[in-house]
Amino acid sequence: MSDVIAIVFDFDDTLAPDSTSGFLEHIGVDTADFWANHVDPLLSDGWDPVPAYLYAMIELSRSQKHGLITQPLLANWGQSLPLHAGVTSLFARLRNQVREIQPQVQLEFYLISSGIGDVVRHTTIASEFTQIWASEFIFDANGGIEFPRRVVSFTDKTRYLFHVQKGIIGSAFESQPFEVNRKVPEDRLRVPFDQMIFVGDGYTDVPCFSLVRQAGGIAFGVWDPKHRDKRSRAWGFIEDGRVNNLNQARYDENAELYQWLEEAVTSLAKRIAVKARMYRG
Repeated sequence: MSDVIAIVFDFDDTLAPDSTSGFLEHIGVDTADFWANHVDPLLSDGWDPVPAYLYAMIELSRSQKHGLITQPLLANWGQSLPLHAGVTSLFARLRNQVREIQPQVQLEFYLISSGIGDVVRHTTIASEFTQIWASEFIFDANGGIEFPRRVVSFTDKTRYLFHVQKGIIGSAFESQPFEVNRKVPEDRLRVPFDQMIFVGDGYTDVPCFSLVRQAGGIAFGVWDPKHRDKRSRAWGFIEDGRVNNLNQARYDENAELYQWLEEAVTSLAKRIAVKARMYRG
């Protein structure tokens, strides 16, 4: 049986402000114009939202109106990217909480994002995650973004939940995309869904909310307190029964979301300990 708890986070608007809009502003782009006049027309033409914004960024880079968009430029933005309150110390606090309650239980963190991998992998918290999955670019001979190498959107995100569940993690599996389809007996799952917590804010997170909730896990919806207009969208997740709870995306020790996360991992750790005693007979 598994003694691992996994907390899986979205990134943009969940742990940090929208990193793509922030990057574009950082290089001098009018983001209102970018989304309204370069991305929205693609959506109206039937594009999926994530490849639409990736394509619009590629076109922007090719135009060189704001210079080439390169891997170092994306990475440098990731290093300076602001995070929501309490995020930098969140991981250690939760690990310590589980260690104090049930030292035999292991707490792991994962990141599944529709954002840009070269940004999120260079944030100050990247090392906290056992694995990060995000949208990726390849780069042309001049170093500019050329084509999407990976697109992480909607149900794509659920694929990576199965990676966590089955323990298909680490660099050894990066060139084995079909390994996730391998059948794993229930008693050999590395992280059963009912030992998983998913935290997200947006429409691309809905399939993950639903999968984790239906399988007995916990789903928390969040909204960025700096963008109160997004609260009504998040409230829809509560109305649809997709999340257990809805809170502001703040993680300092006194924040309600952090306290719910602490209660969730504590409860799961105790439940795993009880199962272990029963299993040993």
